[in-house]
Amino acid sequence: MKNVHNNLISGLDIGSNNIRIAMGQVVSDGNNHSELQILGAAEYPSEGVHKGVINSIEDVVSSISACLEHAERIVGVPIDSVWVGISGLNILVQTSKGVVAVSKANSEISEDDVSRAMEAARSIATPLNYEVLHVMPRGYAVDGQGGIKDPIGMTGVRLEVDAHIILGSSSQIKNLTKAVYRAGFEIEDLVYSILATAEAIVTRRQKELGVAVVNLGGSTTSLVVFEEGEMIHSAVLPIGSEHITNDIAIGLRTSVDLAERIKMEHGDCFPDNISKKDELDLFDVGASEHEIIRRKYLSDIISARAEEILQKVDEELRKTQRSGLLPAGVVFAGAGAKLPGLVELAKKVMRLPATLGYPLNVVSVTDKINDLGFSTAIGLVKWGSEMTEGRENAGGRKMFNFRGVGKVGGQVKKWFKALIP
Repeated sequence: MKNVHNNLISGLDIGSNNIRIAMGQVVSDGNNHSELQILGAAEYPSEGVHKGVINSIEDVVSSISACLEHAERIVGVPIDSVWVGISGLNILVQTSKGVVAVSKANSEISEDDVSRAMEAARSIATPLNYEVLHVMPRGYAVDGQGGIKDPIGMTGVRLEVDAHIILGSSSQIKNLTKAVYRAGFEIEDLVYSILATAEAIVTRRQKELGVAVVNLGGSTTSLVVFEEGEMIHSAVLPIGSEHITNDIAIGLRTSVDLAERIKMEHGDCFPDNISKKDELDLFDVGASEHEIIRRKYLSDIISARAEEILQKVDEELRKTQRSGLLPAGVVFAGAGAKLPGLVELAKKVMRLPATLGYPLNVVSVTDKINDLGFSTAIGLVKWGSEMTEGRENAGGRKMFNFRGVGKVGGQVKKWFKALIP
């Protein structure tokens, strides 16, 4: 058990409706190949979070503690530290350029040069009350020659990097960090959630061809677009699957809890799948009295809101001239993507291939790995394993692929621990 405890990587996804955690470790198969093994996963209803932002620290701390206690019982060892996902409407993405002179006398570009170029790109004037979460390289140029993926080992005197700077609200970062520390856990790093989700469910080839990853959450929908292996666009939309639930509650004049159950058990985004004769008695789903409704009417309510969400995603693709032009299509994750008919509706609305995103290249003893709601938590575990391996392999070359610049601990951690008597 000691070995498992030392190698345990945990990913914590704090959502508006549920808190989810996945625990895993990297194991070797004996042929110098390693694979990620998910040992367990747990979820707990989320309190004190709205649209990805904490509005009550006490409630969030108790929810995190309950979820992690449940997780510790599953794996049988204590969890010390977690990789934490951060999302919400306060995430900003900016573009930046870093330029440095190559330091070696023979003009060969080293990892140190790439690192300095990334730091130069990072040192932009950040908006007031925002902090840098990630610096993601889009591409490099050596002596004016662009389109370079990995400049290490090349010869030149001037190295440029085009990068995406992902920024998070300082107050949101501090509140999130404070909540996790107060629950009794260390933070390995904060990771932009949709990037972690993409890490789990799309392949390198899909990222090369061009793919959009959409995480349909409770109150927000996050998306990220990749092309030629790099992120080209990201956004968080203030609309999610609970808006569909609210529409059903209003349309059927029933409670939100009952509407959620109706949605999950009998909902369908694609009205063409439903016969006009299909009926549903609400009493069978938990209503206090018998009421017959047509399932076609229910599907019309769901599809109207689902279509609106997909159109807003398509508007984001238009901003980068990629609407209808991504060969690898759209990959959906998140608990909201469980709705039947979503893939068919997406193909019709977005004019792109569409599929559901299940974790790739991961082995597991738990069936939670096939739960779309756990895509982000598993992605955080995968991100953690990539970063850990990146620190150990080739002097950290891998870290340039997914660079979460700096540990979140730092000053926030010292600041918080100073408050504890």
